[in-house]
Amino acid sequence: MSAGSAGGAVAAVDLGATSGRVIVGRVGPDTLETETVARFPNDPVFAGDGLHWDILGLYGAALKGLRDAFRTEPGIASIGIDSWAVDYGLLRGGRLLGTPFHYRDERTARGVETVHERMPHAELFERNGLQFLPFNTLYQLAAEPADVLGFADTALLVPDLLAFWLTGAARAEITNASTTGLLRWADRAWDDALIGTLGLPRGILPQLIAPGERVGGLLPHVAEAIGGSADVTAVGSHDTASAVVAVPMRADAAAYISCGTWGLVGVEVERPVLTPQALAANFTNEGGVDGRVRLLHNVMGLWVLSETVRGWERVEGHAVDLPTLLDSAAEVPASAVPVFDVNDPRFLPPGDMPARIAVWCAEHDMPAPRTRAEYTRSIVESLAHAFADAAATAGRLGGVDVATIHIVGGGALNALLCQRTADRAGMPVLAGPVEATALGNVLVQARAAGFVSGSLDALRDLVLRTHAPRRFDPVA
Repeated sequence: MSAGSAGGAVAAVDLGATSGRVIVGRVGPDTLETETVARFPNDPVFAGDGLHWDILGLYGAALKGLRDAFRTEPGIASIGIDSWAVDYGLLRGGRLLGTPFHYRDERTARGVETVHERMPHAELFERNGLQFLPFNTLYQLAAEPADVLGFADTALLVPDLLAFWLTGAARAEITNASTTGLLRWADRAWDDALIGTLGLPRGILPQLIAPGERVGGLLPHVAEAIGGSADVTAVGSHDTASAVVAVPMRADAAAYISCGTWGLVGVEVERPVLTPQALAANFTNEGGVDGRVRLLHNVMGLWVLSETVRGWERVEGHAVDLPTLLDSAAEVPASAVPVFDVNDPRFLPPGDMPARIAVWCAEHDMPAPRTRAEYTRSIVESLAHAFADAAATAGRLGGVDVATIHIVGGGALNALLCQRTADRAGMPVLAGPVEATALGNVLVQARAAGFVSGSLDALRDLVLRTHAPRRFDPVA
């Protein structure tokens, strides 16, 4: 596709918690197409001091993917990067000081204690608007050894770190920065007073940048390695921020669920909701594209199901067919399985999920599931219950009259989950697009490059015209 009024091409690096992809996006006024040119696993690594991300492996895979992207589409004008939130790399003089920790590592507990000794969560919420999650960046930084933190001169969240390696420019994209707990909602700037109170070094936090702004051009050795030249453009680098861009919704009448490893359930509002009710409901205010606010709640998501399946695969030594398993689960009556609290902290770390579910049931005087189909149905019912409840709460807190729930991401492929969410919420669920994160990444780049124009509503209308969702009406 040639640039200009007919549109053009961009590349998206999309890093998820279990896998990564490089995608070529072709965008014009009536065109929105994506082509995945590379997929690669994202497997955490246990080292002597805890659980880490293989960040160098991810960067190497992204470079190979970008090389494939330029071979597929030599006219790529821009590159954008998104990933999960909160995790970071520490650098000094441009050199990485060890591999980034994984947010599921248990070290964060001591960071929570350290931070709350100086400022309790209620006071933090008034400043940063975030729900309590023990792995938020400020807790992780507080858990760092003082000598390591004192030696570092820069801290970069994962997508910012990859952008730095591509361009040499150290920036902090604001939607992801809003998940650190160190951004002040009053003026969307680093909260110097809070950082000082917590005893963290202010100098390691780089200049903030908004989605659509240019990060920089590719370094010469990077351009040579991938066989092409392009600008790196800031996108909604928190993957949920990109996903919400591509939800084909009316923001004043819908809730969204970005469902993958996590289920991010919320509404889009114009300004943060910092009420006592939002604090009590443990809702969070995170930055969105075009200055919007994502008022949402983190639900454990498909992690519980995928970790359950992985455990069964380890026992059997071969893959478990998920569609067949879900078909079996659909035959189990919903009334025959327990609904458990998927947000219980016991389900956060990797491990034996069925055993943990059984213990939860015993503690709550409920019969545990017995078969794999029953465990699967129990997980789906519990997720659907949590999704419906969070969507209703989001609407109430945000003043949004929710009449429809949109599910995007991998969860949109799970028809049983979509249907049961519709049933429990008592309203239609519109499922798709599955590739919402990549589409949102691509759309922000394309608008910055002039291939499309308009507001978020205009971008969402393009998604609706090119990626019609599947509708699930409540039947129970």
